[in-house]
Amino acid sequence: MAGMAEQAIQRATEAYRLRDSSYVTLVRQGEPALRQMQSDIDQIAFDLLAMEQPMAVDLRLIVSMIRINADLRRVGDLAINIAVRAEELTDLPPIEIPVDIPRMSALASAMVSKALQAFVDGDTEKAESVLVLDDQVDALNRAAFPALSSLIKHQPVSTHQALHALIITRNLERIGDHATNIAEDVIFWVRGNDVRHHHDLTV
Repeated sequence: MAGMAEQAIQRATEAYRLRDSSYVTLVRQGEPALRQMQSDIDQIAFDLLAMEQPMAVDLRLIVSMIRINADLRRVGDLAINIAVRAEELTDLPPIEIPVDIPRMSALASAMVSKALQAFVDGDTEKAESVLVLDDQVDALNRAAFPALSSLIKHQPVSTHQALHALIITRNLERIGDHATNIAEDVIFWVRGNDVRHHHDLTV
């Protein structure tokens, strides 16, 4: 499921970078399988809770799985949002966008990949590295608004392109947030620490 979510981000980014709507089609075609996988994983987790009545670290693992499952589904939804905006841009004249969307996308995708690898390995240090990357994605997102606002002010003809780009950056920032959620759930599972909202990384 993580691989499918990462692939959706990459395809959505290619749709934007290459102005190629065929990638949009691929993102949309992958959505039903992602939705079905979320349902299947949730059912497995609920069955384990009911039949095994896990305690302590095992209970935290299953709770984390349910949360991570939901976050991966949302990553897929956000990738579709990006792809749709990229498709809208293919019908508009190309312009120079003052935001490095491919770099922002690469960081967000790396966050998802690292967070899931941290989960597979039970590696809280790797999970913590995701939280550092989130700061970089947030900084790029914050810089996007004034840059694109300035573009609209000085080149009103580019308003539609700038607005689509702004929405894409916002969706990439949200993907970073979901990757952060996954990393925090790894820390919760392994250490028993709830670090949501305050990033308390102490053991």
